[in-house]
Amino acid sequence: MKASAWLWIAALLLTIVSARWQRTSGPTYPLAGRLSLGGAEAGYVLDRTHAGPGDHEVRIGGLPADVTGTVEWKPRGSSVPWTLVPMRREGDALAAPLPHQPPAGKLWYRVRLARGPGSVLVPPDRPAAIRFRGEVPAAVLVPHIVLMFAAMLLAARAGLEALRRAPRLRNLVWWTIAAMFFGGMALGVFVTNFAFGEWWTGWPVGDDLTDTKTLVAFVFWIVAAIALVRPRPARVAVVLAALVTLVIFAIPHSWAGGEPAHGVLDDAGEPAITSVEAAPAAAAAEPSVP
Repeated sequence: MKASAWLWIAALLLTIVSARWQRTSGPTYPLAGRLSLGGAEAGYVLDRTHAGPGDHEVRIGGLPADVTGTVEWKPRGSSVPWTLVPMRREGDALAAPLPHQPPAGKLWYRVRLARGPGSVLVPPDRPAAIRFRGEVPAAVLVPHIVLMFAAMLLAARAGLEALRRAPRLRNLVWWTIAAMFFGGMALGVFVTNFAFGEWWTGWPVGDDLTDTKTLVAFVFWIVAAIALVRPRPARVAVVLAALVTLVIFAIPHSWAGGEPAHGVLDDAGEPAITSVEAAPAAAAAEPSVP
């Protein structure tokens, strides 16, 4: 097998590992675990993002018929009391809605399950945070994802190529720039608009990390393209651009995403605390959360 083929394989592996890390370590990846209550065990998956209109349904399955539950929620960062919503029984599952929020709005939420004298909080350590956003059409989202994955792959391949004795960098650099421009800069603004109603939320108009890191990577590759006129500076610039791309795209999406003011969230419909007879322990003191 030729050396270039091995470099493509190495670049692909780097890209897959980086993309996997970005997805699973992010704050919008579902929160999964297992619970034990009164001798019964069940698994749970709590979503941390909701796309599109309508309320978000919280559901935990595999529960015995005598288990009751309450969903507790509040706007993230606000000082309002927790709202308590009794969960309805659907076969072996319990379910309850979280109210729809404005784009980028976030809620803390947790589930309190009871069986006989025992009760358990899910998740056990701290509430989950869920962020609401608009639905992004597949015609925009799919090519955006494909092109950004291609940009990461090409960036890694260009960085590895720059380490060779006689690298051929020109095409790889310009392909990387093209994929990043059309995937991140052109389609990216449409993704942001569909999801959050804004065209650009990164630097210099906002502090959204996803938009900002795309801009940073794009600038480094423009510098690398300019450096192509001289072989040695070009190799250094390409390696640096590849490393920057690898590092910043390993940072999860939405790690520092914006959200509306908490007053806006409260005005969106903050009801009084619901009285729940089936789970009197649900009014316990709230945990300390940032």
